[in-house]
Amino acid sequence: MPEDTISAKVTMKVGSRKSQLALVQTRYVISEIKKIFPEHQFEVVEMSTLGDNVLDKALSKIGEKSLFTKELEVALEKGDVDFVVHSMKDLPTTLPPGMVIGAVLEREDPRDAVIIKSSSTSKCLDDLPNGSVIGTSSLRRAAQLKVAYPNLEFQDVRGNLNTRIRKLDDPTGPYSALILAVAGVARLGWSDRISQYLEGDLCMHAVGQGALAVECRDEDMETLAMLANLHHRDTVLATIAERSFMKTLEGGCSVPVGVNTKVLDNGVSLHGGVWSIDGQTSLKAKKIVNFVNDDDLDGEPSPPKRCKSKVNFAAVFAELLPHSELIAAEKCGRYLATELIGRGADKILKEAKEANEVK
Repeated sequence: MPEDTISAKVTMKVGSRKSQLALVQTRYVISEIKKIFPEHQFEVVEMSTLGDNVLDKALSKIGEKSLFTKELEVALEKGDVDFVVHSMKDLPTTLPPGMVIGAVLEREDPRDAVIIKSSSTSKCLDDLPNGSVIGTSSLRRAAQLKVAYPNLEFQDVRGNLNTRIRKLDDPTGPYSALILAVAGVARLGWSDRISQYLEGDLCMHAVGQGALAVECRDEDMETLAMLANLHHRDTVLATIAERSFMKTLEGGCSVPVGVNTKVLDNGVSLHGGVWSIDGQTSLKAKKIVNFVNDDDLDGEPSPPKRCKSKVNFAAVFAELLPHSELIAAEKCGRYLATELIGRGADKILKEAKEANEVK
């Protein structure tokens, strides 16, 4: 997009959580924008969210969908910031009125990783003694790994990445290992701490995991035009499929839902699953939806419109990408979720939510 179509504001304000990882991610997004619009200036506005402040409860028990986003979105709505950078897996599939995801950046490795206690000689989960405690804040990870490793104990662990690794390495602490997202560990430069990468056949990853999403107001055309340059096609399509899957299932952090996604030459392939809290009951399926080139216009893409157009897919606005591809991605997630619901996924997730509430 030509630079002269976007006017440079004096300084754009960018909302971010205060954690080291959140700030690293926010500064990365700013650096990517400045490669295209070097004249733009940015100020990072740091905030704490409910998920940051409530550390004595498991995430799944706090009872709020927007654990790491609500306070940032309030600032966005009030105009205190121009856009907000999120880990995409933290964003609910339905955003507040007037908000939209204006950019989805290229995904880091979406897998989960095992981080072993620094004083341990073990190299992977298979090496750990019976009864070893594994820390994870994710019902999804725990449900899948309980089945593969019934000899291990899975316990909740809270705090930002720095805090959790400090708890792990504490000689008097209970944890023998943590399960963390590869992307966050890599972005902080700690990849050398990863002992094991969990492949999809062992642990499907979270919806949106590894991707960064930039949220803005749906009427802020200048910001949307600027952010559109950051979209990474394959990541946009994969995460739309995943978010459509989650949205149709009406899932969230209080239920175990996992995915693996591939963008093919002519379509999107999504493998998804749901689990009971103990992992003993599960349903999995795979869906491929091909691109159909009958709804795209010839010539150059039109400038971004108001986002309440048909091109808002699971809150992702990507007007400059082919509509046929966006539609296929959304259908892939919706069709897969509908198939699993027909096989009883809604019952599994309802019981999982109820079990989590009384646990």
